[in-house]
Amino acid sequence: MKKKLAVIALAGMMAAGFTTGNVQAAEPGGELYVFIAASLANAMEEIQKDFNEKYPDVEIFYNADSSGTLQKQIEEGSRCDIFFSAATKQMDALVEEKLAKEDSVKDLLENKVVLIKLKDFETKVTGFENITEAENLALAGEDVPVGQYAREIFTNLGIMDQVENMEINEGKNVTEVLAAITQGSNEVGVVYATDAASVADQVEIIAEAPAEALETPVLYPVGLTEDQEASSAEQEAAEVFLEYLQTEEALTVFEEYGFSPYTEEKEAAAAEENIENTEEKAAE
Repeated sequence: MKKKLAVIALAGMMAAGFTTGNVQAAEPGGELYVFIAASLANAMEEIQKDFNEKYPDVEIFYNADSSGTLQKQIEEGSRCDIFFSAATKQMDALVEEKLAKEDSVKDLLENKVVLIKLKDFETKVTGFENITEAENLALAGEDVPVGQYAREIFTNLGIMDQVENMEINEGKNVTEVLAAITQGSNEVGVVYATDAASVADQVEIIAEAPAEALETPVLYPVGLTEDQEASSAEQEAAEVFLEYLQTEEALTVFEEYGFSPYTEEKEAAAAEENIENTEEKAAE
């Protein structure tokens, strides 16, 4: 009799998804909080629709803003499952603070920094080198990745002091900078190539950032963050969504919006270039 009961109990456990030494993973579901750089918003909305066709039980909530603002919100305890930054600086800080899971972080995308103006608007500016000829400038703040990249460009071109003396309309994220140009509030502005492409009927790209002036690659790392409130189903949903962002299907969407996948080959080349630059500086 005892043997029969043991067999029945084992069968029940297997039906419930348990086997000896193994627990069945939770099905993805529940609420997923994803903090994304503002420049990713359009692509991520389309990706969400595609993902939900496969996983309808996962409800995704996006928080789109500058990476610096998002970093601060995570540090202050805002609920977040995935952080998708427009720069490595903010992600690295969260990893160091144990708020992002280091082994999950991946440099997924690459972007370009460009100088733009309103379509058909007359300007003497022909590139970053003579940007100070503009009457005013739309520029993201220093805590915003595109603002940090812009300041690196100006510094390397030796014009940072002149730029600081310009009339600057400082945006809290790249979306505000883009709006300042499309609304005609400023003569020129610095945004990502993907942002310019999203309103190609309204703005013109004057120039891309000179390669020698922007040594830092414009990378978009993505990774899991610590969410103590997440259920097992929500934790599984975060892992599945992170994996989905790296699929060919999702990367194709990103490419349609002007991003480039950041491959291992590019990563290896960048690492080799950094070593060469370090050796050259040491030899000087």
